[in-house]
Amino acid sequence: METCEEPLPPAPDGEKCKIGGMRALLQRVDRASVTVEEQIVGEVGLGLLILVGVAAPDTGDDAAALASKIAGLRIFADADGKFNLSVREVGGSALVVSQFTLLSDVRRGRRPSFTSAAPPDQAARLVDEFATRLEVEGVPVSRGRFGTMMLVDLRNNGPFTLLVETQNGKVV
Repeated sequence: METCEEPLPPAPDGEKCKIGGMRALLQRVDRASVTVEEQIVGEVGLGLLILVGVAAPDTGDDAAALASKIAGLRIFADADGKFNLSVREVGGSALVVSQFTLLSDVRRGRRPSFTSAAPPDQAARLVDEFATRLEVEGVPVSRGRFGTMMLVDLRNNGPFTLLVETQNGKVV
């Protein structure tokens, strides 16, 4: 485990800090779209809006683990109103949007630090790999545009929002 510049208080498992790990913020949606320069570049109907943050130590194993977990999550209601169906099973799709601010550190001062976020070339590659892995898992994917100012519009269904994280290629 890497060390932090200024360690956090010890966690229950004894870790002083966590560095790395892809983060995905999932929002179950009726619809979502991404607009860049007044043009819609990605949109979905029923499914998931997935904001993805990549940390410097992340690898393809993290992207694969995240995609596999998300594709199979039973977070959509069946005929009885129980959360028994995955996005695949409801015929939904995913809108994947890169979101480096998910890696922010707000422990000190009033300005977030983004030093744990991956460099842009690595982040772009792993966000793309994550989206491709979701497609392999049977989830149709639409994408935002990496490195641009995006306007995200959504109709959150629920609202229902989850944070899914990886560490060393495993969901934690």
